[in-house]
Amino acid sequence: MQLEEKIWFWALGIIPVIILFFLVLQIWKHKAQNKFADKKLLKRLSPNRSLFKSILKIGVLSLAFACLAIALVNPKIGTKLETVKREGVDIVFAIDVSKSMLAEDIAPNRLEKSKQLVTQIINNLASDRVGIIAYAGKAFPQLPITTDYASAKMFLNSMNTDMLSSQGTAINEAIKLSKTYFDDEEQTNRVLIIISDGEDHSEDAVALAEEANEEGIRIFTIGVGDVKGGPIPEKRNGIVLNYKKDNQGETVITRLNEETLKGIAEEANGAYINGKSTSDVVESIREVLNKMDKTEFEAKQFAEYKDQFQWFLGFGIFFLLLDIFLLERKTAWLKKLNLFNENL
Repeated sequence: MQLEEKIWFWALGIIPVIILFFLVLQIWKHKAQNKFADKKLLKRLSPNRSLFKSILKIGVLSLAFACLAIALVNPKIGTKLETVKREGVDIVFAIDVSKSMLAEDIAPNRLEKSKQLVTQIINNLASDRVGIIAYAGKAFPQLPITTDYASAKMFLNSMNTDMLSSQGTAINEAIKLSKTYFDDEEQTNRVLIIISDGEDHSEDAVALAEEANEEGIRIFTIGVGDVKGGPIPEKRNGIVLNYKKDNQGETVITRLNEETLKGIAEEANGAYINGKSTSDVVESIREVLNKMDKTEFEAKQFAEYKDQFQWFLGFGIFFLLLDIFLLERKTAWLKKLNLFNENL
């Protein structure tokens, strides 16, 4: 499904305004009527008075405005699914979400910088497939291999340091999980891009990188942070309350460990890239991918979309006519039905 003019969703804001106006009007009328006469006298003076009818009227008007607003948005539904041939490389992004990624030695912080880098790399891809892994003390699959770049960026933006309870930085877990992503045996070019500050708390990452290379997986590492390091802020509502302390009460300083990341990349026939400059990272990855042989694969996508606004426009007009002819005019057949207790 596609939404052509999303800005018209703002028109739905008129519905709560109508309801609020109705509530204020009802309160004012109730107070004014109580000052004028008691309930028994009001019933005799206004036998056709009906609160239910007023509520029904507001409900019908709200439905009418909702339908007209959605008609302006013009939702479209895919009607023709076709299979297209695409050529590309399978790329898995493994993103470090440990607490050390909150350090602000690179703006705005290491994790946000990592997300910016991956987003820009995805924006410059043509027909490659991408997958996402989050890791800290353990690795967790975020998004399987897909050509849906919009979904990839949506999952990417939702990543944070609280998504994994096990803390630490186990790059070996990310490499191990990435092997399950490349399910196509005929895919010759497989790329794993690890984005981290390099503070690896395991000893198996280099050995696993070598194994991955034997399976045809090239690993590129991107280092985010500063070699001088920085403290890890502890925030609440965006305000820094303190910095993380060790057991001796000293402020923990986390540093970019480039040597670890370089070692992993070298063992897997890849390269290390410093993540300070986004443009340099994007250009380096583009050059690497352009030199690789592309594998052909099939992808299904909707080729034709049909407008659906006419349905909502029709319902909107129907509700407006219902309000005019059923709720405003007291027709003879409606009086016989006595829907609103008007003949009591």
